[in-house]
Amino acid sequence: QVQLVESGGGLVQAGGSLRLSCAASGRTFSRYAMGWFRQAPGKGREFVAAISWSGGSTNYADSVKGRFTISRDKAKNTVYLQMNSLKPEDTAVYYCKAAATSVDIMYEGLWGQGTQVTVSS
Repeated sequence: QVQLVESGGGLVQAGGSLRLSCAASGRTFSRYAMGWFRQAPGKGREFVAAISWSGGSTNYADSVKGRFTISRDKAKNTVYLQMNSLKPEDTAVYYCKAAATSVDIMYEGLWGQGTQVTVSS
């Protein structure tokens, strides 16, 4: 079983950058696809980005393409979300998720506790 702990959230001005980290415990981290989702106030949780177990395949929501980058470091059991050119509409609680594949991650998996990102205008 994998446990996930997010960090790196905070308050940033529009146009700024943040890097979120998700540290995973458990020896099987490298077998999981990993992803980031977010939930803004009053809205449902939405997909942001995912990366395959190998790190060789990534996919992104249209709203973050070209601004966000997902990556993973298997040696550190950590997945990252580099967020650049942040906009006020990126304000949300960001959640890390683990699942068997990048397809499964859209429907099932293990969640972290979330980290708040607030972008001021």
